[in-house]
Amino acid sequence: MGLPVIIQIENIYYPILAIIGVPANLVTVVILSRRSCGLSNCITRYLVAMAVADLMILIFEVIFYELQDAYFPYSFLNYTPICSFNIAMLFVSIDCSVWLTVAFTFDRFMSICCQKLRTKYFTEKTVYVVITVVSSLSLLENIPMYFIFKPREIIDNVPWSCFVKSSFYTLPIWVAYLWIETILTPFVPFVLILLLNAVTIKHIVLANRLRKGLRGNSNSENHNDPEMENRRKSIILLLAISGSFILLWMLIFINFIVVQFTDMQFLETNYNDPFTIMEKFGYMLRSLSTCTNTFIYAVSQSKFREELKNAIKSPLTLITNLIKQFK
Repeated sequence: MGLPVIIQIENIYYPILAIIGVPANLVTVVILSRRSCGLSNCITRYLVAMAVADLMILIFEVIFYELQDAYFPYSFLNYTPICSFNIAMLFVSIDCSVWLTVAFTFDRFMSICCQKLRTKYFTEKTVYVVITVVSSLSLLENIPMYFIFKPREIIDNVPWSCFVKSSFYTLPIWVAYLWIETILTPFVPFVLILLLNAVTIKHIVLANRLRKGLRGNSNSENHNDPEMENRRKSIILLLAISGSFILLWMLIFINFIVVQFTDMQFLETNYNDPFTIMEKFGYMLRSLSTCTNTFIYAVSQSKFREELKNAIKSPLTLITNLIKQFK
């Protein structure tokens, strides 16, 4: 009997995602770390941290979990303690990525709407502190994740694979933990990102109207107004990053809500069940969010595009020169 359709789709989708996503995030980290994209140091630090978190998701979820389970089901990575550790690190990476997106959105909100406070309190040192706190709390929050799994099967007295314990859905302490997890990721980030973006957009629109009025509403002058151009670029980058996050996380967010208010469970193996299929597609879209930021930078930032072209040309030039030398 053939594999279910959703599994066949996953077996094609995740290798492509890994092939594209890992190099994309590595190149993004290298390019942004060179600080030659015309972005402020604070923005650069956040974007680098987000790219590293996305790279961790690709490693722990896409490669060590999805691809390993599909193509190497009896490798050492599927030994239950290692599998449990990998899934716990998967959630650590996801929480880091989500909350760093929130931190970046808040930083842009402060920079645009509260410039006096931004200059006084939100320095590059503050960014390091925020990134460290987010990473540490994400790690501490997900330590219990290691203990929610049991072996899916025992082969020669060796526990293999991971299966969620039934007590995870019944014991009050685990039910409370699941509620807290759901509230912290992704419910609160959804609300914060939407709220901060709404206030930021409103502030920019009002500021632009005021600036146009002060400049005599001259189209030619407004077109060459560097302040308005910077605001336009900031809002494009902000909305693209946070908007893609909301869209790609929407389905898995709905899954969380369904689990909380029905008798459905995560990671069911009935691949003909509509909820299971929706959950699988939700994870696929969530994983896709690890690759979108690189393409957003390439579309919205001309200097990033230039650096990306140089990064692609450099190895090609090196290979060409080596071929010429051997001829």
